[in-house]
Amino acid sequence: MPLSDDQPHTRTRLPVGEQPSVAPRQPKPVRTLLTVLVVVTLLVVAVSVANRGKPDPTGPTTGTGTGSGDGRAAGAAPTTPTGQQPVGTTDNGIANGYPHTDQGAQSAAANYATALGSAEMFQTGSRHTIVDTVADPTVAPQLQQRLDTAFSADNNARFGLDAQGRAPKGLTFVSRTIPVGTKTVNAADTATSVEVWCTGLNGLAGESSTKPVSQDWYTLTLTMRWTGSDWKVTDFERASGPAPVPGDQQAATAQEITDAVQKFGGFRYAR
Repeated sequence: MPLSDDQPHTRTRLPVGEQPSVAPRQPKPVRTLLTVLVVVTLLVVAVSVANRGKPDPTGPTTGTGTGSGDGRAAGAAPTTPTGQQPVGTTDNGIANGYPHTDQGAQSAAANYATALGSAEMFQTGSRHTIVDTVADPTVAPQLQQRLDTAFSADNNARFGLDAQGRAPKGLTFVSRTIPVGTKTVNAADTATSVEVWCTGLNGLAGESSTKPVSQDWYTLTLTMRWTGSDWKVTDFERASGPAPVPGDQQAATAQEITDAVQKFGGFRYAR
């Protein structure tokens, strides 16, 4: 019989071992997930703050020698990109105004290598303009004479050009240098030597060409001097290779190469 509100209630207390167990409250899955996400986010932020401002161990200032005092290392630097923007000024179409740093020297070397390996070097007027632009004024006359001797009529004939460096009618002469990487091999405050590993395209593009465009690999070592406002070339030398194993790829037709040379422009290089 049910008890009325005015009837006395009897409460029985069981021994501890016989009391019914109460299941613990289970946390809600959504609340648990939010807690984990908050903890992970806080850890990521903490690691990011702790690493802020630390130098990159693979950056261009690492090396085996003593720094020059302006952020440049005397030893060879890795060639990983730094994210710095290329210089914004040019002289005769060649980038200039590089910073007085190891990165600036390597950027200058890459762009100067491109200019010195261009098709314009095979014609006297444009060659003199290039050398006057990239060379230290104190050695420019000697470099001009040296290159005038190298780009002789006989040398031009090896590439299928006439004595003035002009291609036969209906053909396009190709000479392009593409830097693959740069490495400082000797650095000081006012002088430096940079090796530029390059691949190049050379030959005559066209249906009747007897000297089709081929690929070449070489290393150009540029010795440069800081002139007070820019890096300028004082000497250079070229060595063959290192060349990778040729890929198993079908060569393009003469017309395809001609079209590519005319439609694809070059780059401005920077570390």
